[in-house]
Amino acid sequence: MAIRFVAAWIMFYAVSAGAASDVAQIDFRVPDGFTVEVLVDGVENARSLALGSQGTLFVGTRRAGNLYAVKNPFSGAPEVVTLARKLRMPNGVAFREGDLYVAEIERILRFPGIESRLDDPGAPDIVDAALPIKGKLHAWKYIGFGPDDKLYVALGAPCNVCDEPDLSVILRMNPDGSSREIFARGVRNSLGFTWHPVNGEFWFTDNGRDMMGDDIPPGELNRAAVAGLHFGFPYCHGRAVADPELAALGRCEDATPPAQELGPHVAPLGMKFYTGDMFPDEYQNQIFIAEHGSWNRSKEAGMTGYRVTLVRLIDNKPIAYEPFMEGFLQGDKVLGRPVDILVAPDGALLISDDKRGLIYRISYAAG
Repeated sequence: MAIRFVAAWIMFYAVSAGAASDVAQIDFRVPDGFTVEVLVDGVENARSLALGSQGTLFVGTRRAGNLYAVKNPFSGAPEVVTLARKLRMPNGVAFREGDLYVAEIERILRFPGIESRLDDPGAPDIVDAALPIKGKLHAWKYIGFGPDDKLYVALGAPCNVCDEPDLSVILRMNPDGSSREIFARGVRNSLGFTWHPVNGEFWFTDNGRDMMGDDIPPGELNRAAVAGLHFGFPYCHGRAVADPELAALGRCEDATPPAQELGPHVAPLGMKFYTGDMFPDEYQNQIFIAEHGSWNRSKEAGMTGYRVTLVRLIDNKPIAYEPFMEGFLQGDKVLGRPVDILVAPDGALLISDDKRGLIYRISYAAG
């Protein structure tokens, strides 16, 4: 299927704290046949997404400190409920067997039987109250349950670049917090991961370091076929960019290289394999990535990211990296920032936007 981009105009008004009120519409560019619409508004600082077994959409935040549930998100009349306030950067959310798991910067919470208690969730259980942190930089977490029924938790290096081997990792543990172990090392700041729908391999995004110039290092899409791999941080970035300060700590040749180098400073966050039955067959088991957008580039070089990209695979290997949804960035104006991705039950793709406090729905109809 040839990719032809068309404009998908959506109208909305600023509904979240801090949203720019002088922009009433975004000209989203998506491939021919796709449509973008606002599914839910009024979700301040909407970031990570999780779907309950009864159809409730759960939304974490970072700056806002709130935890949300969206009742009846696909009915045309969704209702946003605030489950908790004043949490410590509750970015990560995951759903398992009726329970909602939420990651603050130093602990994992669990709200049992949450979909029957949306109006009165009560106090959560504490699954793990001793996650290692050192300050708040990169301390907000992304979490998810794997096919092994383990809870995976991405920590973040407490720096731009530093030698903190116990924090530059992805952990995994049992649902009750026991048997915590390090799954992957040398990971600077991952805020998106998932598992291949066929072979169960772990894939994740990683944000490259700053202050090395406009065009290096690249962002990363990584694959961990087994536990125990080291992905190069802090001594190596991308496939072969030695760190100017910490290269003596290791060699790029000894690190696991990224499966795909992404754009420099694009800030890749949430990612998902497409597993629905709405999109054309060419999208099946392909990877969508939310690129939150750069800050560490000169005015002359311009900003990058602020889009959703597609990584195409053949035989489990990337063969193309291309834009899929653009329009969040218009000139030097940032109109929105995509964060996480979820495949809806009907096969549509959901995208959260923490700048606008919106969740978009991308659907496809042939012709």
